[in-house]
Amino acid sequence: MMQFEKIYKGVAEGDFLLLAKAVSQIENNTADAALFLQSLLPQSIPIIGITGPPGAGKSTLINALIATWVHDAKKVAVLTVDPSSPFHQGAILGDRIRMKDWYLHPQVYIRSLASRGHLGGLNSAMLSLTTLMQSVGFDYIIIETVGVGQSEIEIASLADTTVVVLVPDAGDEVQMMKSGLMEIADVFVVNKCDRPNAEIFINHLKQMIRENAPATNLLQVVGTIATEKEGIPELLAVIHTHQLAVHHGEQKKEMLFAKVLQLIAAIKMSQVDRDLVKAKLEEESAKKNFNIFKFAQIFN
Repeated sequence: MMQFEKIYKGVAEGDFLLLAKAVSQIENNTADAALFLQSLLPQSIPIIGITGPPGAGKSTLINALIATWVHDAKKVAVLTVDPSSPFHQGAILGDRIRMKDWYLHPQVYIRSLASRGHLGGLNSAMLSLTTLMQSVGFDYIIIETVGVGQSEIEIASLADTTVVVLVPDAGDEVQMMKSGLMEIADVFVVNKCDRPNAEIFINHLKQMIRENAPATNLLQVVGTIATEKEGIPELLAVIHTHQLAVHHGEQKKEMLFAKVLQLIAAIKMSQVDRDLVKAKLEEESAKKNFNIFKFAQIFN
């Protein structure tokens, strides 16, 4: 069985081998994983979700955040969720390619996880993995999602602060406001602000926030040029302010409630014998007047 104390000691010393093995066991839902998770004692470590459309510069922005935290002697865990390969179900994009500067750094643990077809942009084990990271001595946890669009709203139930990264030429602003991404953001980052019309885009975005979210004064817009690390101190200040507000507000309770519901659903699904359901379905669906809703109740 995995030993929490040894993993904690390894993280403190910059050795992530045991942590990586624990992540694999959790992701693969091994027999030891459930008991191990019940032994964890998570701390109130900030979880920051980074999402947005492909090409917005999410990984570059994360690189800049890591550089700042490492300079301040902080330990950072980064979990990136990539599309699954249709052949081997592994992550198509690798952490070595996307964040190669930090891959072997003793203060940074980066793990690419395959989405394995999971809806919502997150790997189904992500709740367990973030809890593990909160328990073994990291100071900050980042989740980066696949960046495919509206299906990524699930990140809002896991991250204390959800950062949506956009670029000045992201397209029609009204269409973006209709997107799920625009509804779950705590912070908007307009990256690549060295592009033409960046300031106009930022002003339009702020105007839409005023029109569509009048009840909140926490929603902020930050302009960055991540490749040059411009705007990063401002972004960190905004994230810190939001983290403090969340910690003392009702949002934290709602997030905890959403996580518990997710765990309950996962436990119930794990108790379903898929082979039995498939065999029974083949038998019942051949009958006249088959009703899928009645059928599902058999296994409730």
